[in-house]
Amino acid sequence: MLLFVLKRLLYVLPIAFGVSVICFTLVYLAPGGPESALIPDNTPPAVAAQIREAYGFDKPPPVQYLLWLRRVLTGDFGTSITTRRTVISEVMPAMLNTFKLAGGAVLLACIAGIALGTLGAYRNGRLSDRSIGAVAIAGISVPQYWLGMVLVVLFSVNLGILPATGMGETRSGIWDQASHLILPTLTLAVVPAGLIARSVRSTVGEILNQEFVQTLHANGLPPLRVFHHVIKNAAPPALAVIGLEFARLLGGSILVETVFSWPGTGFLLNSAIFMRDLPVVQGTVLVLAMFFVLTNVLVDILQMAFDPRFKRARAATGAAR
Repeated sequence: MLLFVLKRLLYVLPIAFGVSVICFTLVYLAPGGPESALIPDNTPPAVAAQIREAYGFDKPPPVQYLLWLRRVLTGDFGTSITTRRTVISEVMPAMLNTFKLAGGAVLLACIAGIALGTLGAYRNGRLSDRSIGAVAIAGISVPQYWLGMVLVVLFSVNLGILPATGMGETRSGIWDQASHLILPTLTLAVVPAGLIARSVRSTVGEILNQEFVQTLHANGLPPLRVFHHVIKNAAPPALAVIGLEFARLLGGSILVETVFSWPGTGFLLNSAIFMRDLPVVQGTVLVLAMFFVLTNVLVDILQMAFDPRFKRARAATGAAR
């Protein structure tokens, strides 16, 4: 197990290097390059030269990358062009807000998806199974930004029972903050709930048809104990889907956060793109990409830890020794 964890962590190094190269290159793909965001067209040549020298634009791109990478490794992501604050002070609060939203959405999606998927597998071929499959496909297919606007119109405009935008004030109380979370959490949870439901339905259905389940029933094991063994064997594939969906929500909630004006990384990234705040764009993309990579590594480790086949293989290896 320890060797597997070390290997997965070693794999992160080349991936992180590739991610850093891509994030650094992003600023050069913008129209006019990184200089256009800092140097207006009417800037005197002498002043423009000073700005290029101050930001290192007078050096070759490989040298600029190495200097930028050295700063990043020390936690210096640069300074925002718009607010003149450090990029890390802009990104981390937004990241925490996105964690709140994505965490709530994944929790809700897990509860709904696992329950519906398991029920569909146990009701194989019946009307309830077909209905759950139809609901899951509808959830996967619905555009999240459209669903968000529909929920705002229904619950905020027509009924007036939930706030439409923002995240509430800390001093306003727990309910005020929680009420701001409800609509964006529901919006984000629909797609992953459908994916988890379909994955769990398929996995549990396959496990129920395996011989060991029939043997457990034949030996008179109570249905609840059989259910425990089925869920234990279905956990690793479900963990993979849940982990990937959580990582996707961290970086893929731009439209939803924009619809609800939720001050997370998606909203920050969208604002930075429109303001041509390239250091913030660069820093936000890098942080999100690294969280995605690390989440995948954590999912692999959890899969290995919960996989009964790995435990049996390890026990067999120990017995052979």
